[in-house]
This record gives sequence, structure tokens and C-alpha cells, in this order.
Amino acid sequence: MTIKNNKAIFAPIIVIARVLLFYILCTISFIAATALTENVAPGLKDHLSVTLGIISALLLIVLFSRIENIKLKDTGVLPGRTTTPRFFCGYLIGLTMAFGQAFILTGFGHVHLELNPHLSIIQILSFFILYMLVALREELVFRSYALTIFKKSLGLAVGLSIITVIFIIEHVAAGMPLVTAIIGSGAGGFLFGYAALKTKGLALPLGLHSSWNFGQWMLGFKGRPGIWQAITEKLFTAHAQHTGMAAFAFVMLISIAGIHFYYKQSRKKIEIKDRIS
Repeated sequence: MTIKNNKAIFAPIIVIARVLLFYILCTISFIAATALTENVAPGLKDHLSVTLGIISALLLIVLFSRIENIKLKDTGVLPGRTTTPRFFCGYLIGLTMAFGQAFILTGFGHVHLELNPHLSIIQILSFFILYMLVALREELVFRSYALTIFKKSLGLAVGLSIITVIFIIEHVAAGMPLVTAIIGSGAGGFLFGYAALKTKGLALPLGLHSSWNFGQWMLGFKGRPGIWQAITEKLFTAHAQHTGMAAFAFVMLISIAGIHFYYKQSRKKIEIKDRIS
């Protein structure tokens, strides 16, 4: 077997190993940030630890991009002229998804929403910022350098599949039940990754990710009351869970299909303009 063939065989393994090293270092730095902020006031602790995690992730992206000889622009971390509209578009879609799931669940799942009277504007703003920071950190870790390298070296389908699996594993390690992580984080990870690949940036997936999480919290679907509290009728807990999962799958599939067909049509329009010109 020639040296060239050996390189071809081991190249994918080396790429996966580098991305795993990047992810492990991001995780270790986030754990360290959490430990460093242990004695910070509860209202600021999570915000500060995630912010430190974002900074460390950015530094690691710069380091690994230089090692791989990749431009930061290619990883999607640098803003451009379409960043703002794509972010707000993603945020609107994410909120629509969250409220769409709630509409289905309240209509068919024997669940109703009650307004939470014990929540202040400051608390709402705090959770808004927190979910924005959490989404930003995860997009930097999973959908910037890592996804860019995987797409470049392994192809879109394989790269997106591997990064989605790692995304699922992180949520399982954080305490999420396996089935919920596979369906919930798996579908979400695929949607955010696909949005990043189609737009070659993080603005759209960041908008989708942060607004979906914030919308879920607002509606009381994050395991704690938000602006509303989700109340399930007695004897219908299992039915509500199945309906909620079906509604989740529906809004995720619609969103993935929407992004796919929108950018497919956009590419066709560009090709037509190029032919005319």
C-alpha cells in the first residue's frame, strides 16, 4: 500500500480526531468557567459562565482555524451584510415554531396555559439574554469550525450527521433522557446545522436556536414556569407527551423543508441571472 493511499485512509480519522479535540477543549473550558463562577450571585452565575464559555470557544476557533489554514470568514463567525436580517428572520421562525407546537399541544394534548403572575420584566429579560448566550455558545462549538471542517473533508451529509450525534451526546451528558435527546436535540441539531450550511454563517441558526429555546421557556415547556405555565389535565400526561413530541417533529420538519426549498429556489434564481448576464 502506497503512502498516498495511507494518507487517504487516515485523513477522515485525523479530521474527526481534530474536531473531537476542539470539542473536548471547548467542554473543558466551559466546565472551568462554571467552576470559576461558582460563588457568583445566582442571577448572574449562569450568564457569566456561559459568556466565559463563548470567549474560550472563540479563542479555540481562531487557534484551530489557523492550524487548519482556514479563514475565519469560512467558519461563519464573522458578521456580514446579511447577518442582521438572517438573525431576525431566524428568530421569527423559531418563535413561530415554539408557538406552533404550543397551539397543537393545547388543541389536542389536553394541556392549557396559565399566565404566571410571579414573573417580573427583569426576570424575562434575564432569561432572554441567557438563552441567547447559551445558543451562541453552542452554535460556536458545533456549527462554526467543527461543521466547516467536516463539510470540507467528509461532505455535507456525513459532516452534518457526525456533528448532530456529538450535539446529542452533549445533551445526554447534561442529563437529558436519551430518547428525548435523540429526537429533540437530534432534530434541532440537524435544523441548526442545515441552516448554517445553507447560509454559510451562524446568524440564521443562532436566531432559530435562541428563539426556539426562549419560546419554549416562555410557554412553560422548559421544566419551569415561564411567562405562562403549561398545565396538563389529570390522566392525560402520557397523551400530552406523545402529542407534544408529534407537534415538535411536525414543526421541525416544516422548518427544515422550508429552509431547503427556499435556498434551492434562491440558487436557481442566481443561476438564471448568471445565464442571462
